[in-house]
Amino acid sequence: MTQTAGWIGTGRMGYAMAERLALAGVDLAVWNRTRARAEPLREHGAQVVGTVAALRDRDVVFSTVAASGDLTEVLDGLLAGGPGPGVVVDCSTVSAEASAAARAACARHGTGFLAAPVSGNAKVVRAGLLSFVCSGPRETYDRVSGLLARLGRSATYAGEGETARLVKIAHNLLLGVVAQTLAEVTVLAEKGGVTRHAFLEFLNDSVVGSPFTRYKSPAFVHLDYTPTFTSVLLRKDFDLGLAAAGELGVPMPVTALTAQLVQAAVGTGRTGEDFAILLDLQAAASGLELKPEDVAVDDGLGS
Repeated sequence: MTQTAGWIGTGRMGYAMAERLALAGVDLAVWNRTRARAEPLREHGAQVVGTVAALRDRDVVFSTVAASGDLTEVLDGLLAGGPGPGVVVDCSTVSAEASAAARAACARHGTGFLAAPVSGNAKVVRAGLLSFVCSGPRETYDRVSGLLARLGRSATYAGEGETARLVKIAHNLLLGVVAQTLAEVTVLAEKGGVTRHAFLEFLNDSVVGSPFTRYKSPAFVHLDYTPTFTSVLLRKDFDLGLAAAGELGVPMPVTALTAQLVQAAVGTGRTGEDFAILLDLQAAASGLELKPEDVAVDDGLGS
C-alpha cells in the first residue's frame, strides 16, 4: 500500500477508522477541528496537522463529519487556494444535494470524489466489520478500493452519482424502525414476566435475530446508553429519508410514525445518549420500571 491518506474528522467513528488505517501502516495525516481529539493517533504513527489545507498533497482524503454543512465547510478549506488531493472519500451521512455539490467542488480542482457512507459504529470498526456503500465513477472507486479493504470487511459499489446516499439513508431508516420495534417487543416480554436477557438471547438466536439486534442487546440488558449513535443524528437521517420519500412519491407510514417517536426521544433532552433510549421511552409509556440486569451479554463483536 503506497497511497498516502488524509483524514478529516475524528469523532467517535472517524477516530476509530483513522486509527485502523494508522495501525495498518498507512502513511496517514489527520486534521480535526478540536486538535486534542486527534493527538492520540500520533501513538499509532499518524501525523496530526494544524489546518485542513495541509492535507492537499495526499493521494486520498477521507472525511467523516456530522452534517451536510460541515462537509461544505471542510471542503472549502481543503480545496481553496490550490490543487486538491487526488480523491476525496466522504464517509458521512449527508444529503444527496450536499454530496452533489461536494462532487462538483472537487471536480473544479481536479479531485475525484467518492460518496462512501458506512454501516456500523466505532465498535464495529475495531472488530473489522465495517461496511461501505459507494457511488461515483467506477475508476474512482477502484482507485481507493485497497484503502477501503483496510478499513472494513466489505464495500458495495452502488453506481454513479449520489446513489450511495439514498442507500445509506434507507439503511438508517430501517435501523430506527428495528430499534423501536425491538424496544416494543422487549418491553412486552418483560412486562409479561420474561427477563430482557432471556428474551433477547432467544431472539438473537432465532431467524429474526441480526448482528444489529445482537450488538444492541448489551445496551438493552444493562441500560448502558453510552453513545454509538444519538437520537439527534437518527432524527437527521429520518428527516432526510422522509424528504426523499416525498420527492420520489413513496408512502412510508411506519417510518413516519417512528420518526415521531425518535423526535420524542430527542425531546426528553437526553441528546448525548445512544438512541437505545427508545427502550426507556417505551417502558415509561407502558408503566414499566426498568432496572439493569447484571448478566454477561454477547454483542457479537468479540467485546
